[in-house]
Amino acid sequence: GFNWESHKYDWWENLEKKVPDIAKSGFTSVWLPPAINSFSPEGYLPQNLYLLSSSYGSEQQLKALLQKLSKYKVRAMADIVINHRVGTTQGHGGLYNRYDGIPLAWDEHAVTSCTGGLGNHSTGDNFHGVPNIDHSQHFVRKDIIGWLQWLRCVGFQDFRFDFARGYSAKYVKEYIEAAKPIFSVGEYWDSCSYSGSVLEYNQDSHRQRIINWIDATGQLSSAFDFTTKGILQEAVKGQFWRLRDPQGKPPGVMGWWPSRAVTFIDNHDTGSTQAHWPFPSNHIMEVRDAIGCRFTTALDNLHQSFGYAYILTHPGTPTVFYDHFYDGDDSVHEQIVKLMEIRRSGEIHSRSSVRILEAKDNLYSAVIGDKICIKIGDGSWSPSDREWTLATSGQRYAIWQKKQ
Repeated sequence: GFNWESHKYDWWENLEKKVPDIAKSGFTSVWLPPAINSFSPEGYLPQNLYLLSSSYGSEQQLKALLQKLSKYKVRAMADIVINHRVGTTQGHGGLYNRYDGIPLAWDEHAVTSCTGGLGNHSTGDNFHGVPNIDHSQHFVRKDIIGWLQWLRCVGFQDFRFDFARGYSAKYVKEYIEAAKPIFSVGEYWDSCSYSGSVLEYNQDSHRQRIINWIDATGQLSSAFDFTTKGILQEAVKGQFWRLRDPQGKPPGVMGWWPSRAVTFIDNHDTGSTQAHWPFPSNHIMEVRDAIGCRFTTALDNLHQSFGYAYILTHPGTPTVFYDHFYDGDDSVHEQIVKLMEIRRSGEIHSRSSVRILEAKDNLYSAVIGDKICIKIGDGSWSPSDREWTLATSGQRYAIWQKKQ
């Protein structure tokens, strides 16, 4: 429900106008940016966690959006940024590691010793440049739980845990058990395996690390399937053989634990103006300026079409990026809506089975569940049985449904 620039555009009001279309399109949850006071306008350097006026809009505008989402039976997902917090006053070592004068008025003992505080050593990786919260402290966890429960009362039903590598997953388990969100997802993002600049075929160690994190949450949280993203954005360049692992399964978290895999193409970090790890728009980047934006857009759409055709017809819980749905070509919006409709009518869910039929350079095909069959790529292929009927097709992909 946002990108890296959304804070510039009266965002809560903008989204409220789109709620009817969001609901009509079939979305069940909208991930909102951090809805709290932050040192940075994007919301990822939080300070006063209880102040709901932010660069995205006022508290009143936020609550109007939440009420509109509730009216249309779409859940609101809160972005939970609790790995780090910017202090209000200088404390130990001259750092801004005290939180005086605002709710949750912690002292330096709430900050990990490895980021300038007087707390314990971090239970995860450091987010550099700001004080990292020491979740091993009982008073910190008690206060965070109180805040999460308050967010549930405000109207947030789902949680997205930001920078989940920064603290032990056992604390995520504790927070979920106490605040009881309907759905939770963690951002456990680390690097895939590469040989030089080439993505390795076997990404088992990468997806195992994500699965270990899910396990450590007591299996209560799902996680973004960064493994599938990494593999898929290489596959769409003509390496569809990557989409079948040595056991014949999908090669990401989706292939091992689909009910906990949240699949996606891009988000505010990987895409948007940050573009830390963007889904490929084209693979002839040097011609972007020479031949103009129109051709570039066509290539963008091609890869997005591949990506969404894959994740929206496969198990896991698929996610659609705001930029692709609302800021791209109208045809992409229409294709995504059609794919979501096919997902529903074909009764595809997070645990649906996948039987991969072909996975080679220019072709991927599979049967998902009992009623859906898909082909992606330049290769010629279609199901041989007459029981299948074409449901939709786009640039180099086609989907069939079994006749009723």
